[in-house]
Formats: sequence, structure tokens, C-alpha cells
Amino acid sequence: MITAPSPASVALLLGLSFFLGLAFEEFFAHTDERRPGGIRTFPLLALAGGTLYLFDTAHFVPFTGGLVVLGAWLVVYYAAHVTEHEKPGADRAESDINSGIVVPVLNVLAYLLGAAALALPHWIAVTITVAAVLLLTGRKQLHALARRVEIQEIVTAGEFLILTGIVLPLLPNYPVTTLTAITPRQVWLALVVVCSFSYASYLAQRYWAAAAHGLWMAALGGMYSSTATTVVLARQAKADPALKRQAQAGITLATAIMYLRILAVVAIFNTDLARVLIVPLCALSLAGFAICAMQYWLGAAPSSPAQSPMHPATSGNPLELGAAAIFAALFVTVSVVSVVAKSQFGVSGIYGLAAIVGVTDIDPFVLNLAQGGVTGVAAADLAAAILIAASSNNILKAVYAASFAGGKATAPSALALLALAAGGIAIAAAMAMGMA
Repeated sequence: MITAPSPASVALLLGLSFFLGLAFEEFFAHTDERRPGGIRTFPLLALAGGTLYLFDTAHFVPFTGGLVVLGAWLVVYYAAHVTEHEKPGADRAESDINSGIVVPVLNVLAYLLGAAALALPHWIAVTITVAAVLLLTGRKQLHALARRVEIQEIVTAGEFLILTGIVLPLLPNYPVTTLTAITPRQVWLALVVVCSFSYASYLAQRYWAAAAHGLWMAALGGMYSSTATTVVLARQAKADPALKRQAQAGITLATAIMYLRILAVVAIFNTDLARVLIVPLCALSLAGFAICAMQYWLGAAPSSPAQSPMHPATSGNPLELGAAAIFAALFVTVSVVSVVAKSQFGVSGIYGLAAIVGVTDIDPFVLNLAQGGVTGVAAADLAAAILIAASSNNILKAVYAASFAGGKATAPSALALLALAAGGIAIAAAMAMGMA
């Protein structure tokens, strides 16, 4: 017996197929060629696909037969369509060959949409339709993007997908050594998360023109590496005095973004620890935003315009295998050292290690604590250690800001970083003493 579909499913089928047909006709409205499909054809195809699906929801024989008939007709159309601009008597290579298969694919998709709207959760049919419309109407933008992206970055992203989708599931999810409780899968998952944040910032800085102007570069640099951003901006402030105000505000802004980045990374792996950190990290971030605003709006305006725009603070692609291997090695090393420090010196050893790792990359240390690399330590103590590491890193950036800019150009930013470091240490001390 045929099970009657719900009225909502039928309405969704008609609405989505109508929407797909409307986008199809609008896209091809500026051409003189007639193409199968449109605002009437697609709803009819969807209704046919949905009806044939309902006849046999177990084996899909009528539905498959309808798909074969549609496919045969589209093959005939495509064979004629490919050569419709071919010049008589001309070499095939010299003719205008229409080899695109967008039209046949959209007709098949309209037919499948009928069954999808009736048989699957509604969000799937909506997602498929919206994705198809965006891919159809975004042809110029997508082709322009494909021409801008370098082939090496495509290869690098492909390697990252392999290591994420193939290697990550194969890694053991149990400790392989007694030196640390961190598993190989946790190490690689931490790498994936950190690199994803950095890669999003990297792509924005590289391919978004606005990222090279004003404070956008500093904000994106804070997601990528606030330390690298500090060095780049300090050098630019020294080279071009007209950029001093933007550089000062940008250095502080990058650190303000760093606090939010740390909170987001911790929240992915340890919500309990994130709850402890949310107030102090957000408070430090807001303080950084406030200082940045004062530096930018109250700072002295340049007497002459900048000679060149601020350049993005990216270095290498964060998805390259070399950078990934270095991060994984640092993560394992920090995990082992954390366990040793905890066993030898207790929580004080973790605090001391936090101060030391601040002069390097604090991400491995933060992720190690968030993933349970150190057992038997209260969440407040772990949060205090993360704040100490971030404050130690701020002290390092203050030194960089003063030294790479010659002292005067970015002295206000160096003082701001020291103030944020002092605030972080004060909050960490309160947590450690149980006062927070």
C-alpha cells in the first residue's frame, strides 16, 4: 500500500523545484538557445520522480525506470547540443563545441529532488537545491577564483584532506607510551583544529583585498599568529612613520583576537575548562579592544599619507606538511614535559612550564592541557597555566614590538602588551590561590 506523503513534503517538493527552475531560466535568459528545463519542467520532473518513488519505496523499480528514460532522452539532447555550433566542413578542433553538462545534470537533479523531498529529512533537499542554485549562478565568481588560486595551494589543501580524512581515522585512540596520556589521534586532531583556524586567516589575508588595509590585517593576523603579526607591524611602523598609528593599534588588536582564538580552541576540546576561561579571556580581549580603539582614535594622525599599504602577516601555508610535522613534534614534546613537570614539581611545575612555553608557540601547550595531557589537576589550575602562557607570550611580543621598531614607534603597544600580561598574571594568581 502506498504511504501518502505529508502535505509539507509535497509543498517543499514544489517550492524547491520551482526555485531551481526559476534560477535556471534566469541564468539562461540572456542566451538565444533553447535548453530543456525551467520553471515548468523542473516541477514536473520533481513530481514525476516523487510519484514514481511512492509506487515502490522498497526496490525503486518505477523510479529507476523513470531515471533511465530521462537519461536516454538527455543523451540524445546532449549529442545534438554538443555539435549545434559546429561549423560545416571545419575541423572539429576549430568549431565552437558545447561540451558543458550543466543542463543535463540539473534536469537529473530536478527528477531526484522529488524523491529526496518525500523520503529524506527536509534539510537535505533544501541544502541540495540551494547548493545547486549557488553553483549555477556563481559561475563567473567560481571561475575567477579558480584562476587566482595557485596550483601549489590546491595540492597542499589536497594533502591536508588526505591526512584529515584518511590518516586521522586510522590513528590509534589510546596512549602508545606511558610518558603521556595523549593519544596519537588527539595529537593529530589538535593539529587539524589549529591549522584550520590559521588556514582560514591565511586564505583571507592572501585573497581578500581588504585584508591588506587598515586593521583587518591585524585582526586576521591574530587568528594566524599574533607574534608574527607583531613583528611585521613593528617593522612596518619603523619603515614608514605614516603607518605608526595603525601599527600600534594593530599590534594590540592582534593580541585581543589571540585571547578569543585560545578560548575557541579550548572550547572545542574541553567545555568545562572553557567555562572557567570564558570570563578572564573575554575580559582581557575586551581590554585589548578598548586599548586598540584608544590608540587608533586618540593617536596622532600621520602628517603625510602612508607610502604603501600594510601587508598581510602571513608567512608560509599553515597546511604544509613541514609545519604540520613541527607542530606535532612540539605537541608531543610539551605533553611529555608537562607530565614530568607535574610529577616532579606538582602544579608549580605546570606554571613554570607555562611561563617558559610563552616564548615559543603556546598552542601545543594549551591544547595539551585542554585534551587532558596532565591528569589530576583542577580546571582552575589549568586555566591559570593557560593565562600564564598567554601572558608570557605577551611579554615576548612587547620585546619584539620595542626592538623591531626601534623603541619609540611602537612603545605604546609594548606598554599595552605588558599591561595585558600583568592582568593575565594577576587573574592567574587569583585562580591559583582560589580567589577567582
